[in-house]
This record gives sequence, C-alpha cells and structure tokens, in this order.
Amino acid sequence: MKKLFSLITMFLFFNSSIFAQVGINADNNAPDASAGLDVSFTNKGFLPPRMTTSQRNSITSPAEGLVIYNTDEKALNVYNGTGWKSMTPPQPFACGLNISINHVVSGGVAPVNKSVTYGTVTGIPGEPSKCWITSNLGADHQATAVNDATEPSAGWYWQFNRKQGYKHDGTTQTPNTPLISSISENLDWQSANDPCSIELGTPWRIPTYTEWYNVDNTGGWTWWVGPWSSGLKLHEAGFLGSNGMLNARGSLGYYWSNSQSNATLSWLLYFDSGNCTVFLYPKTGCVSVRCLREN
Repeated sequence: MKKLFSLITMFLFFNSSIFAQVGINADNNAPDASAGLDVSFTNKGFLPPRMTTSQRNSITSPAEGLVIYNTDEKALNVYNGTGWKSMTPPQPFACGLNISINHVVSGGVAPVNKSVTYGTVTGIPGEPSKCWITSNLGADHQATAVNDATEPSAGWYWQFNRKQGYKHDGTTQTPNTPLISSISENLDWQSANDPCSIELGTPWRIPTYTEWYNVDNTGGWTWWVGPWSSGLKLHEAGFLGSNGMLNARGSLGYYWSNSQSNATLSWLLYFDSGNCTVFLYPKTGCVSVRCLREN
C-alpha cells in the first residue's frame, strides 16, 4: 500500500510539473503569476545551449523563438520563424566597412547555408551617394579577374521578381528544381522578394534601371574594362539557362535591375569583350545580383 501511495504521489508530482508553472529558487518556490518558468538567483545565470553556426544550422525545423548561444559570433541567436537572428547590438553602418551575413536556406532565398563577409564601397561615378557591396550576392569573395569562372566568385543567380537564389557549381544546380519557364506579370521587382533586402537587411536592395544607367553612362563603360576597373569590380559571372545549365561564366556579365519594361521584359546591365549597356532581358533569365543602399 505504501508503495502504491508513493507511485501515485510521484505521478501527481510529475504531471503537475508538466502542466503547472515552475519556480526554481523562487520565493517559497512560487513562480511569478505571469511566468511559466521563474528562475531566481542573484549569483547565477541562465545558460542556453552553446554551439557553432554550423551546428546551429543543422537543427531540423527550429521552432520560432528557439534560442541558442552562438560560439562563433559570441552572441545569442534567436530563430524568428524564417531565419536565425543574432542578438549582437547593431553597430552604426559606415560604408567602406565589411558586413558579415549568415545565409540560411530556411529563409527561402539562399540555396545553401553559409556565412559570407561582403566588402562595401561608395563614391561610384554616376551614383556617388550610394553604397554598394563589392562582390555578387552569394559569392564567397570578390572575383579575382573579370573572366573569373569559379563558383565562389560568381555567387548565386535569380529570375526576375523571385526571391529564390540558385547556386551552380559547374555541374549541379542547387536547389535542383526546374526554373520558371514563363513569367508574365506587370510588376517591378517587389521589395518582399528582393534578395538584397531579405539577406542583407531592409536598407539594401537591387539597383534601379536609372542607377545602372547612371554608372554605365557616367563611367563611360563601353566594354568589360569599365565595370571591372570600377570600384564595383563587376565580372563576367554568366547566367543559368532555362534548362538549369550554366552558361558563359567567365565571358559574359549580366546584373539585374529591379525595373521592368513590360510584363515579360526587364532591364539589366550587360557587358562582354565588346559591349557594355543597360538593355532588356526576359524575366525568366537567371542572372547575378549586386546590392546597394543609401549611404
């Protein structure tokens, strides 16, 4: 009988622990009425799980509000439902400094998880008050030459007004899903789909037609020497064909603007060994993105 009573007591205890509030070291072990868990200490702290960025990114289906301590960043990270956000206090932005970004697939933009440090530059002729990143969105680093044909320098590719980016390592496209074969919509690139804004933060965006025209015209760009010799270091990153195949990496440069011409055509900056111009391109094209913001 005594054994049965003990089992019943344990059952009630554990079930009350599951469904009731919990107080740890609280006054009279009574948690505050507003708290599910009340931990009270004057000489101890709360220690969340500690892990690297790679370990954090391996968490399957993180819950919104999940908290970890990132040992790479030396900061708390919180999952907001679409991506991990660092709780490091934001520093005042100054163009010319580097920005470090943790790209995560779960945000619906990055094709792979990785951390990237982007350089920034201002004073570009034609748009001197704007701040630009000095490598393509999704690139590991700035290109080493105008005809650099490597994936880490090229970065990712986008179809117009679509936030999903695509990586191509020369053999395989990631994500390995078919590109959209037809886009017909009377829209500029919408801010909700702008990969620059989503990945780098709200002030960042894809350049307009006018901004590309201004830097091309003021800089006197007539072939690849202009964009490559500029502070932007634009290189020939190529494009993805409708079949997902990589084309012209190392020989042609295509960079989206956020401006359409009509339901099926939009403006981009194009250059090769004999041309440099802002011209119309099908919205289904899958090309590079370079980001800018107000300085």
